[in-house]
Amino acid sequence: MSCKAKKQHLYLFFRILFLLMMGACFFSASANSAPLSETEISDLFHQGKELFRQADQMAAVNPEKARSLYLQAAMRYEHIVAKGGIHNGKLYYNIGNIYFRIKDMGRAILNYRRALQYIPNDPNLQKNLAYARSKRLDKIDIPQKTEVFKTLFFWHYDLSTSIKILLFSIFFTIFWLLAGIRRFVRNSALGWALFLSAILTMMAGGSLVAEAVLLHRVKPGVIIDASVITRKGNSETYAPSFTEPLHSGTEFNLSEKRGNWFYIKLPDGRTCWVPSRSVELVR
Repeated sequence: MSCKAKKQHLYLFFRILFLLMMGACFFSASANSAPLSETEISDLFHQGKELFRQADQMAAVNPEKARSLYLQAAMRYEHIVAKGGIHNGKLYYNIGNIYFRIKDMGRAILNYRRALQYIPNDPNLQKNLAYARSKRLDKIDIPQKTEVFKTLFFWHYDLSTSIKILLFSIFFTIFWLLAGIRRFVRNSALGWALFLSAILTMMAGGSLVAEAVLLHRVKPGVIIDASVITRKGNSETYAPSFTEPLHSGTEFNLSEKRGNWFYIKLPDGRTCWVPSRSVELVR
């Protein structure tokens, strides 16, 4: 075999070896990122539930042991979210309850807010969220006009997306049925019913459109660190924005992100920069 042929065979050998190594790496990465099976999700859920039960029993006699069990339960549930791709109100509610038990109000409020996206009318969720908010160190007043707005447009804030979609479908169908009937039957009652169904359809549809816009533009978050010094710019070298730091559980809307810093807006309208490691977004 000539020297040139040997070089070609050697080149081919290393090329095949490289492709095999790349394929092995890809397969390994794919295996590691593979979603959990239904059995694995079910096992993790029941483990979390049992750990939570044990923690509740241990809380009075051994708080440190109970805390460890609560955190183990939280890890099981959070693994279901991260690797199982399961996102529902009850799961986030359970995670929120765990952090509430260990007095981590930041993560409790964060997960209650996440649960609120799926089960906004759950009375226990609303009660727990309100109580967790009352335990925050930062007392930030919500502008009165915001409260009035939420009262006037209660259906937009109090109903879940799935319920609003269902209502829109019902009202939309009724509107066109009545419109079809009115072509053959003329009376004032039918006209008023048609008008009312049109109004209800627009209310439900408008709420869905507004929600879609908010989902795109508004990014709510919660401070999860015990305390964080706010800054006037996106660096530790900038002066603090406020005389006091913000604390765990304070809610905000994200306005901008630069590197590892978030520019946030508080419910009372104040703005500041905080490190991204100190906060977590609801969505």
